Amino acid sequence: MKQYDPGRIRNITFAGHGNSGKTSLAEAVLYTVNATDRLGKTAEGNTVCDFDPEEIKRKVSVSSALAPFEYRDCKINMIDTPGLFDFAAGLYEGIRAAESVVIVVSGKSGVTVGAEKAYKLAAENKKARLFFISKMDTEHADFYKVLEELKASFGPSVCPIVVPVVENHKVQCYINLLQMKAYQYQNGKSREVSMPDTGHRLEGLVAAISEAVAETSEELFEKYFSGEQFTKEEMVSGIHNGVREGIISPVFCGSSTELQGIDMLLDGLVDLLPSAEESAGETAEVGEGSEVKIACRTDDPLAAYVFKTVADPFVGKLSYFKVISGRLSSDIAPVNQRTGNPEKIGKLLFLKGKKQEETDYIGAGDIGAATKLNESVTGDSLCDPRRVVKFKPARFPAPCLSMAIVPKSKGDEGKISQALQRLIEEDSTLSYTNNAETRQQLITGLGEQHLDVVVSKLKSKFGIDVVLFSPRVAYRETIRKKVKVEGKHKKQTGGHGQYGDVWIEFEPCDSESLVFEEKVFGGSVPRNFFPAVEKGLQDCVKHGVLAGYPVVGLKATLLDGSYHPVDSSEMSFKMAATLAYKAGLAQANPVILEPISLLKAIIPDSNTGDIIGELNKRRGRVLGMTPAEDKMSLVEAEVPESEMHDFTTVLRSMTQGRGSFSLEFVRYEVLPSQLEASVIGEAVKLKDQENG
Repeated sequence: MKQYDPGRIRNITFAGHGNSGKTSLAEAVLYTVNATDRLGKTAEGNTVCDFDPEEIKRKVSVSSALAPFEYRDCKINMIDTPGLFDFAAGLYEGIRAAESVVIVVSGKSGVTVGAEKAYKLAAENKKARLFFISKMDTEHADFYKVLEELKASFGPSVCPIVVPVVENHKVQCYINLLQMKAYQYQNGKSREVSMPDTGHRLEGLVAAISEAVAETSEELFEKYFSGEQFTKEEMVSGIHNGVREGIISPVFCGSSTELQGIDMLLDGLVDLLPSAEESAGETAEVGEGSEVKIACRTDDPLAAYVFKTVADPFVGKLSYFKVISGRLSSDIAPVNQRTGNPEKIGKLLFLKGKKQEETDYIGAGDIGAATKLNESVTGDSLCDPRRVVKFKPARFPAPCLSMAIVPKSKGDEGKISQALQRLIEEDSTLSYTNNAETRQQLITGLGEQHLDVVVSKLKSKFGIDVVLFSPRVAYRETIRKKVKVEGKHKKQTGGHGQYGDVWIEFEPCDSESLVFEEKVFGGSVPRNFFPAVEKGLQDCVKHGVLAGYPVVGLKATLLDGSYHPVDSSEMSFKMAATLAYKAGLAQANPVILEPISLLKAIIPDSNTGDIIGELNKRRGRVLGMTPAEDKMSLVEAEVPESEMHDFTTVLRSMTQGRGSFSLEFVRYEVLPSQLEASVIGEAVKLKDQENG
């Protein structure tokens, strides 16, 4: 593929709800411009962008994919992103790398949550937006109903450019409102036909376009106000400027499977969306907190941004990046801003799905990949040593569903850790921790399907077979009353015996760790044995008397005791302290404590009643509600950790994916007595399994 100047490059991300037709549209675009020799289908697993084995198996996109093509002497870097919320990392990567976002909306399903999220994310990142209403060939598709939904959801910026003429629930032709020409499609080929009679509908649409164009400049506004008609060139230029400024969102439509409207969409991508030269420049940090504007120019010093990483145990690491300025070639060693070290460049590649094409360099505004960048990870900046800058990293959704991961084969625990670190490199919405307290390895992702894909990749890429379980809850134990008990350890064998005798008072306190004091008078217990008593108790509080959980909030005071001048030893007093602990805590009204977390959930106003009811069922205490933007509310509640494991799935189902939440540990509280038996039973069962 030849090199292009930034003014001839368009970087465009396809986004939208799952099953809205993004991958099929990408396939139709590639086929129309002869970048492929067949029209692949998602159901058959032969599309360019869904090439990962997991995508072929599941028939859905699970990661972002790059597919550049050439059209009208322009290079268009098309990024296809997943629509399922479990794989949102791909959407965030794609929007970070592009200047424009094509939001695909099904003509049958209309505006769904995925379209809303894609639009909001694009707007937050100041990206140009264009809508494509897909599946116009399917039964019950309704363009004008979806158009009204778009206007209701996203405001007056929505501006139709291509509209269908429908008779008997079937599209007869498509009208391009910029050209005022009608086209019919047969076998993927278009032909111009005479303009049909659409009554006053077209007049209103053209008037709306003209009004939108008039808002883009004073000169055009004056011409519109004087009653003059815009030329086609003025219309295209005005929409282009409006799209770049974010005040116009053009609407196209068609069918990917029948190749209807794809040619007009392609013209829209070139004519209406901003080039890399216009919009790929970014503000970056340089030095301590100061900012500099990096223009998208080939002649400037190199500045590139790594937006995606693929870690493969066989091929090695592949780093996807966008060159903001300058050019990246394999004969230079750019500085990694994060590490401060030069990075040796391996092969430079243009990627089309899984196909790779080597290139000498990648210029400003273009997107490519490099092999074997040892230290670079997603979010890093690669720069010319003369100008080291830091670009704003992409913001990814926080992982919210945790599961314990257990290998089917013993001895694979270490392998899991290494393999997951590789997967985390390529998925910023995945995290891994080794919980020392519950002795479990935990992975956290965005949902059940996300973690299911992780399990599949561990097996296919790294040969590790694992299963997932609900994570254990880190309970605690404490006491509720003061007691005084004796612990006497006396054992006589041949030679020296063992003798230790202590009186210890146990009482509740506010400390997380054991508080030990001694108030021994008269030398009944020699001072040199005090540390042994404390050490014995420190070992004991690791396991409570009810279910074996660590004990907190405990104060122990050594009051009295006795010793034998020959048989007493540190071990004897340590054993005596252990006996006192077991006897004392059993008498001190022991209870189990459960972890309580602060929940902050952002939910639609219409779902607040359902969510509050759900939290009440989970023993939560709602602290309050605060209005948020976009008809959303912030609900804050204190909830038991043990009740929240599947809340991710429930919240997503209740809010159709609009809701989100965070959980933060705040304190421990006494577990309700009616739940103690089940917690103790689970602890006994677990202990038997570990000993078994």
